[in-house]
Amino acid sequence: MELNHNLVYYTFVGLSLLVSELLYFWIAGKYGIMDKPNERSSHARPAIRGGGIVFIIAVVIWFVSHEFTWPWFVLGAFSIAFISFLDDVITLKPVIRILIQVVALLFMFCQLWPISWPIYLIVIAVIVSVGALNTFNFMDGINGITGVYALVSLCSFGYIHTQLIPFTDFSLILVVSISVLIFLFFNFRKQARCFAGDIGSITIAFILIFFLIQLIWVTNNFLWPLLFLVYGTDSTVTIIYRIKKGENIFEPHRTHLFQYLSNELKWPHSNVSLTYGIIQAIINLLLFVSLPYQNHFLPLVVALLCVGGYLIVRVIVIRKIRKLAV
Repeated sequence: MELNHNLVYYTFVGLSLLVSELLYFWIAGKYGIMDKPNERSSHARPAIRGGGIVFIIAVVIWFVSHEFTWPWFVLGAFSIAFISFLDDVITLKPVIRILIQVVALLFMFCQLWPISWPIYLIVIAVIVSVGALNTFNFMDGINGITGVYALVSLCSFGYIHTQLIPFTDFSLILVVSISVLIFLFFNFRKQARCFAGDIGSITIAFILIFFLIQLIWVTNNFLWPLLFLVYGTDSTVTIIYRIKKGENIFEPHRTHLFQYLSNELKWPHSNVSLTYGIIQAIINLLLFVSLPYQNHFLPLVVALLCVGGYLIVRVIVIRKIRKLAV
């Protein structure tokens, strides 16, 4: 009976999210909330901006159907989704976005209270999380990568919760995963029907950070961020590279490795997205067999190999691009 009830519930959730996404497409088309390709774009046709709105709708549906569980977390997610949608529509100053992001993260920690971390560690976590939110925002540059990477992360959290150690509400993982699958249906294709937009990329990052902090808190293991090692490495190296060039790291750019592969070397977007997702999934499998048993040696070796391999590949790719430009 419980299985049938769950099946009906998740079917209802899926249909509700699909209808919500299609309704948003109609609204976005009517009011011109679109991304139009320019001369350097790898996209041939305009696509709807903000298709990731389905992520926050999923959180709200879960919240209402689960007796208003975790109100501070939902308030934080809604705040960050709202300001991100405004930024999609009218483009806000970075300081305004960051201020609301900090407030939203403080809401998150209110939900986790009394978290047994010293204040200085919470401050560091908020600062790192703000950086993660804004680096995740740039992931929306090619078709499929936001959804594929988020799905790998959600599946990883689901496996950890069900097979290793319970740390969160599994139903929230499932509901958000359904929203990601619906988004991927419209985004993971040669010509995307929609992009996640700030509302999608930053909201899903906020949700993933919430799961990650819960996991770290329950296990008292600070190596779990390696679940995001691939994109984390790409973002960190890219930021350092841009700072050295004197660029504004808050402005849009095309200097991530995945952007080089898809825009300059013309790899199909689906191949790049799947490559990132598969490599991260393999790393996560190695984490599953080591971290629960306090084996920290293997994850650290894997991290060093991943960073080293990334740097080598990035140098090779940039050299190839320069040769093609000659």
